[in-house]
Amino acid sequence: MDLLKTKYIIVEIIPTALTPQKGDIVQLSAIKLDGIQLLDRFDYRLNEDKIYIPDFIEMCNYDKELFTYKETSKEIMEEFKKWVEDLPILILDNAYTLNFLEELENNKESVLKYLNKEYHDQIIEELIQENNIEPTNYIVDILYESLIKTL
Repeated sequence: MDLLKTKYIIVEIIPTALTPQKGDIVQLSAIKLDGIQLLDRFDYRLNEDKIYIPDFIEMCNYDKELFTYKETSKEIMEEFKKWVEDLPILILDNAYTLNFLEELENNKESVLKYLNKEYHDQIIEELIQENNIEPTNYIVDILYESLIKTL
């Protein structure tokens, strides 16, 4: 896929487990791009009172006013399905993202392929350092900025 000539989505999911059968989506952030032009953002979270793991509540304790909150992961995914349309989705190829997106028929591939990288636990920190990016809580923004510098 030629990222400079197509519309696509970059997505980040923060779940409580490796599969939707065993956990919830605490946060789903995504950006919709046309080439490298930002078209739209999707920032949804599970209501805090539905999160039963204190570490996840603390992890998602930033920019509360910038997120849309839902009662269930299912509601978040329903909104995401509408928002994503049939656009290709670029993901971090970690142990859980594909599991949570499995019901979407969209083409999915690793964003790291376009950055000439492979996934490992420190990949975000590596991208921040290599691309001289200001650290942020939004992994999709770090991936986006890295793509801009690479493409």
